[in-house]
Amino acid sequence: MSPILQYIIIAVVILIILAVALKITRKDFAIKENKLIEYLGGKDNIINAECNMSRFKVILRDVSIVQKDAIQRLGAKGIVEIDNQLKIIFDKNAKQLKKYIDEIV
Repeated sequence: MSPILQYIIIAVVILIILAVALKITRKDFAIKENKLIEYLGGKDNIINAECNMSRFKVILRDVSIVQKDAIQRLGAKGIVEIDNQLKIIFDKNAKQLKKYIDEIV
């Protein structure tokens, strides 16, 4: 087998592994988004959502039903509650979360 063919085979295998890993990551993120909405008290509890870099700000009807511990287990670095708002510090996925919530709410 020629060295060029070996490199091509290796490249194809690496691409397949990367594609599978990316698909699994997207699926996990969708599950995370659904759980976040549930932990925020459901889509009916969300009035508005905003995003600024890694901060995700949510205005809620009833903050008392939010499961803050569960949100932190999802990967939140911190949660600040001000009146009927929650400011949740996530990683770089905050923009994706806002987009997803805007589609649902």
